[in-house]
Order: sequence, then structure tokens, then C-alpha cells
Amino acid sequence: MSKRFFLVAASLFLLFSGLHAIGSPRETDDFNFGWQFHLGEIKDANAAANDSDIDWQAIRLPHDWSIIESYQQENTGASTGFLPGGIGWYQKSFLLPESDRGKTIWVEFDGVYCKSEVWINGQRLGFRPSGYSSFSYDLTEFLNFGQKANVMTVKVDHSAYLDSRWYTGSGIYRNVRLVKTSPVHIPQWGVQVTTPNVDAVSADVQVRASVVGPDGDNAELQISIIDSDGTVVATKVANESDGQFESTIAVSMPDLWSVDTPNLYIARTTVKLNGSVVDETETKFGIRSFNFDANKGFSLNGESMKIKGVNLHHDAGAVGAAVPKAIWEDRVRKLKSIGGNAIRMSHNPHSVELMDVCDEMGMLVIDEFFDEWHIPKDKSIVYVGDNKAKGLDIARGYSEYFDEWAQRDLKDLIRRDFNHPSVIIWSIGNEIEWTFPKYSQAFKILNPDAVAHETPPVFDPEKVKPVIDQLTGGNDPLASTAMQLSAWVKEMDTSRPVTCGSVRPAIAAASGYADAVDILGFNYRAECYDIAHQTYPDLKIIGSENWGAYSEWKSVKDRDFVSGMFAWTGFAYLGEAGPWPRKGLNLAFFDFAGSKTPRGHFFECLWKDEPKVYMVTTPAAESEYSYSDSTGWSFEMQMLPPPLWGDLRRWEWYRVNEHWAYEDGEDIVVQVYTNCDQAELFLDGNSLGRQALADFPDDHVIKWLVPYDRGKLVVKGFNDGKAVEEFSLETPGTPARIELACDNEILIADRYDVVRVTVQLQDKLGRPITNLETPVTFQLSGPAELLAVDNGSENNIQSHYQSTVGTNNGRASALIRAGDEVGTCKLTVSAGSNLSNTLKLKIVSP
Repeated sequence: MSKRFFLVAASLFLLFSGLHAIGSPRETDDFNFGWQFHLGEIKDANAAANDSDIDWQAIRLPHDWSIIESYQQENTGASTGFLPGGIGWYQKSFLLPESDRGKTIWVEFDGVYCKSEVWINGQRLGFRPSGYSSFSYDLTEFLNFGQKANVMTVKVDHSAYLDSRWYTGSGIYRNVRLVKTSPVHIPQWGVQVTTPNVDAVSADVQVRASVVGPDGDNAELQISIIDSDGTVVATKVANESDGQFESTIAVSMPDLWSVDTPNLYIARTTVKLNGSVVDETETKFGIRSFNFDANKGFSLNGESMKIKGVNLHHDAGAVGAAVPKAIWEDRVRKLKSIGGNAIRMSHNPHSVELMDVCDEMGMLVIDEFFDEWHIPKDKSIVYVGDNKAKGLDIARGYSEYFDEWAQRDLKDLIRRDFNHPSVIIWSIGNEIEWTFPKYSQAFKILNPDAVAHETPPVFDPEKVKPVIDQLTGGNDPLASTAMQLSAWVKEMDTSRPVTCGSVRPAIAAASGYADAVDILGFNYRAECYDIAHQTYPDLKIIGSENWGAYSEWKSVKDRDFVSGMFAWTGFAYLGEAGPWPRKGLNLAFFDFAGSKTPRGHFFECLWKDEPKVYMVTTPAAESEYSYSDSTGWSFEMQMLPPPLWGDLRRWEWYRVNEHWAYEDGEDIVVQVYTNCDQAELFLDGNSLGRQALADFPDDHVIKWLVPYDRGKLVVKGFNDGKAVEEFSLETPGTPARIELACDNEILIADRYDVVRVTVQLQDKLGRPITNLETPVTFQLSGPAELLAVDNGSENNIQSHYQSTVGTNNGRASALIRAGDEVGTCKLTVSAGSNLSNTLKLKIVSP
């Protein structure tokens, strides 16, 4: 049989079997290319479309103009990472064929920061104040077809550049799509899938769908469940009532979704009218069950487990807020590599791509709505905590729109993220008590002698409630707003619990605030776990925001009733920074460029069972650790000096170096992170002593005080007396080599795929040099582009959109993005007279 005959026969089979061989009636077009951008004022949308004197720049989306404009001290501030805002205009011309006439056509924006207005062919479509909400506009009645072009115009107003406590980005920084389908169709986010009954033998998959359009009441809706192999495992015609369709479908021997086996299914929803297919969508979902228990904590698919989570902001280093999916994949992969299994989306809706990655790779998610409600939080200009932007126009933000827009934005997020199996909790807010001073007033009245983060506060409701009632007059606006937000969540979804990140849980539990949520999140309040559980035994507790410290993890690990923790943070983020040039906070398990930090290595030892040892060093004169023969090791936290916010030190890691290069004879504190029973330290093969991890119960860090001598420092980890792992630091020579490395040397030619290439300076023997800062320059040839460069430092204020960057700890990195052509690209890096190896990246067809 010829290949041509086979193709014709296959096409006829599909046609006559009732499947859509000619393709789905729904067409979703990538709308990210062919845009123009202007930074600055334009009179109006008409001028944007017709004034030939406007200086337009050709760009593609996603586009974050703040990170492209780069860091500067003027007209910026510490809260948002010393990156500018402003007003930007976007414009795109496009043609539609005559064959599209009669279709329903809309545009979908995943995120525009912020206060966006959209026009099509001069017709204003609407306004969205939130920079994080996803939204769409129906274009149908305003479009041109054939040879007459359509012009879409978008105004973005981020002139209040200090409207947030962290970096937001500016512009159309997430994806845009154009959707075309028939007048009778499933609307955006019109399918919802739940799995109310699940076990290893069978699962009930409940599908609800909306159908809109003329004659939609006469439509028939068919649902097919497809497994990860592409096999249709069940099909059913849905029941209809007032345009709402519903069906419960049994799936035998389901492949459950979990953090270790993130199996996904597809619900294919087909709309027929008079026997013809008029629309079809595919919705990914996972079959899983979970539970939170006030005494036993969290379980997934019936198995108890601790949530090992991180908080994560929506930016990603050098690309700002315009983050390709491949970077999220890389970041989630890294978090899982150290034992992480959950992300709290701090403190606003994150990108669709990141949500998809969490589904695909197995990460649990707290999906969070707001950092502030109708009362704004304080923002900083010079350094985090100075609060000098309070009341200024440059700090006016979403709180001014909260009363009008909160319900719509909250419900839109639930519609958008409803089908993600990774989402296990909705959060209605973060640390909202800071904007309601009466909560802190009540706390001080009840706990006048409390030592912050050490003394458990008064939790007795008979003592707490009269105080907060007296201060609020018995009408607490925080609690009533929380009740309303939670009610809106429950209107949309009863399959998931609601939480909040509370900083005054003792007050919240008595005021009614905690009654608005199903699980109370404790932000930096581990000292409250026991007294809260004793006082309110039915209260479900989770550490929603925790210092990345051993004491925080131990407080969770030792208490079954605490479901887990979310460390601050998974990756370094822009903003909450200062003074200049400190653009952000590297308080994380991974730095801005994605390299694992000492804190990340430490938590890997806590969260994973595989034997691991890691070693860092600090001059004794600079260390917060000290040693004496009589008292042993002691620790004294050195709070930051004025005018800096001293308490920021609580979030920072110890002052450590990842090298072995000091002055001869200098006293050095060697610190070892491990999950092994014992560790032994060697210098050039000579033992400096073996110590047991159990002898360091306070901080889980094995320590030695040794005089520096150049050579090779090796630590070996022992279990049951047997060496199982080792790690070394060696005094390097002068720079002589540049080593390039990449986790994945194959890119897809789809114009989106990205890989990260790391640069490491070495001496002539190949020993890494981790204490040197020097410029390195990238040279790339072939069908790919150098997207951005970085070195991971929180003080790096060089532009990311150039070919040269200074190293940090002897390291730097580059992001390489594929084009739409296949082939091989070559990357080399130079530093002075030193030239790297040539790294070859293969670009292959999608």
C-alpha cells in the first residue's frame, strides 16, 4: 500500500467516523508577534493608530519594559527593585481572512501590568486595573475581514512605579492569544473538572461546562476522557440545564496525580449543533484526592506527607516578569531536586505557564489572590522598611480598586486555575493584619512583655475577644471582608479549602478572621503552633510563610498537626531591596540566576534522604559563630545596623563563603551541612576530627574552628561508620580556563524554548575559582539568540540585555532562546585572554 493511499484512507475514516478530520472548529492563534511598542505619553488611541511621528519599536510579547530599561536610582525605589515604571503603548496590525467572517473571535491576555486599556479599530473594549488578572475581550462586532487591516491598541499605565512591595514588571508581560470559534461555543474557562470520589480502583470525574451563543440550548455536549497515552478511556453525553452541562464519568484503575507521579488526563469537550461539531476544547486535569486534618496534617491520595514548600514571586531574574515556560520548568526542577514539593504563589496570581509546570512536574500549590485589600501597605524608597513612599502618588495601587474589582478578579482567578490538580488551597490574602492596626494594638495590650518570635502569646479567646471587640466596637472590618472573600471563593469552588497568611493568629482566632478560612496560615509564628493547637484543637494549621532556618523546619517536622511549611523564598527575587545597588533579596534556596545557594544545600540535607554533605567557610572574625573550650559553640545574630531595617537579618542566611582561600594562619569557621550521622574533616589527607550531627541539635550545622592553610579541604559523611558521601574545597590558582555547562543542549525551534548556560572560572588544573569578580563576554552564532545574562548577585545592576557581565563567585550565566530555524549554534565565552570551550546547542524541529 502506498503512503499516499494510506493517508487518503485515514482521512476518509476520520471524516466518516464523526471526528473532526479537518480540524477543530476552534482555532487558537499565537498573538505574541508583530507588535510595536512606545514608552511615553500618547494623546489617545486614535493618535497611536494614525500619528506617523510616534517612535515605535518592534517587539514581541511577552514584554517587560522595566527590566529592559534596567536599574536606575532616579524615579525608582527599593520596594520595586530600582526599576522604572511609566506609561507604555502597544499596537498590532493584523488581517483576518473572509473565512473568519461569522465566527466569534476574542483576544485573551494572561497578564498586563497594570491599569490596561484595550482598543480594537478605535473601539474601546475595556479597562483592567490589576496587573495580575487574566482577561479577554470579544472582538467580533468590530473586526474587518479580507484586505482591510485590524489595529489593536493597548495602553499600560504603570506611572505609580512603587505600587507594590516587590518587583511587578511593566507592560504586556504574559502571553496573548486570539481565539476563533463558532457563535455557539464554550466560553473562556467554561469547563470545570473535579474528582469527588477517588481510590486506587476507580474514580468519578465530574465535568461541568457552559455553552453560550444563539441556539446554544439546543446543543449537545459530549465528553471524552483521554489518558496520558492518548487513549480514550471513557465517553459520555452530558446532561443540560439552562446552558449548563454536567456529567459524572467513571474511570477504572485511574493513574493518580501526585508529586511523584504527576499523571494528567484530558477532558475533550465537543459541542454539536444539529449533528455538526461547532466547538471543541481540551482541558487537562489530574485525578487525586487530598485532605487536611487538625491533628494529622496533610495527606495526598490517602498517604500522609509533609508539605515542603517555598514562597515564590512571579519574576525570574534577568527576564523580569516576562518569564518563558522553559525557565519555570528549570526552576521547578531545581526545587524538586532539593526535596521541595509545594509552592505558595506569593502574593498574587502567577502565570498560566507556571501553573501548567506545577501540574506537569508535580508541585502542590497555594494559589493566592491579594497582598493588600482596600488599605494599602507601606512601600519603601531607599531601603526595605523605610516606608517613605506612604501616601505618595507613586505608591498608589490596587487597593484603590479593591472594592470595585475584588470579586471579579478573585472569581476570574478561580475560573482560570480551577482545573489545575496542583492547586490544593486558595488564599484570600497575605499578612492583611498589618493594614488593620487594631490587631497589633490588641496584641500589645495582651502581651506587653512578649519577646518577638520567642514568647507564645495569649490565645485564650475569653481574654482576647473582649480586647479586640473593644478596639473595633464589635465590628471588625478585617473579619467581615475576609468572610466576603471566602464566600466568593465558595461560590466558585467547594472542592478546595481557603486559607490566609496570618501574622496575628492569636487575635485572628478570636476576632472572626480565622473563622472565614478553612486552614489558618501562620506567617513566621512557629512559637504559636502548640498554644494554638491546645486552645483550638479543631483548627487546621499550616506554616504559610517561614524563615528558611532549621528551627522552622523542626517546628513543622516534630508536629503532626502542622501540615507543612513554605520557606521564604525558593528563588531570589527583585524588590524589597536597598539601599542601592541592592536590587533584591537573595534570601533563597537559589539565586537570581538559578544557582543553588548554601541555604539550598542545607535544606536539601533536611528534605531528602539521599546522603549529602556540603561545606562552607567563614573567617572567625566575621562569623556569628564563636567557640571556646569551656562553653563550646555559641551563636549571636548580628542584626543589621541603622539606618537599615535590622530585622531583615532574620531572613538572611549565615555569612558564609563557598571557597577555601584566606590569609595563612587565619582562623576559619568551617561549617558542614549534612544528613549523615557523622562528618569528618580532612586537610590534604590529614584528619581534623570526626563529629556527630546529633551534637549540634540547635542549628543542624557541624562546625570546626581551624587555622587556614592552603590545600584541599575534604569533608566525608558517615552512616553506621561507613563513608557514604564527600565534598571538597580546594585553594585555586590563577584563572586559566572557563568551563561552560548546560543541563540541556537541545532546544526546540519554536521561538520560545530557552536553556541556561553556566560559566565557571577555573585554574589550569580545573579547580573552580569561586572568589573572583571579572567581566566575561558571550559570543553566540547560529539560529538562536542571547536572551539575557546574569551572575546571580543581588548587587548586580548591570543591564541583562548585553553580551558582557561580571562574574559573581567566579560564576555567570546566559539564557539562550531558540528561533524558528533548525541547526546548531555555538557559544564561547572570553575573560581577558582566557577563552572557554565551545558549547554546541542543537536546535531541532518542534
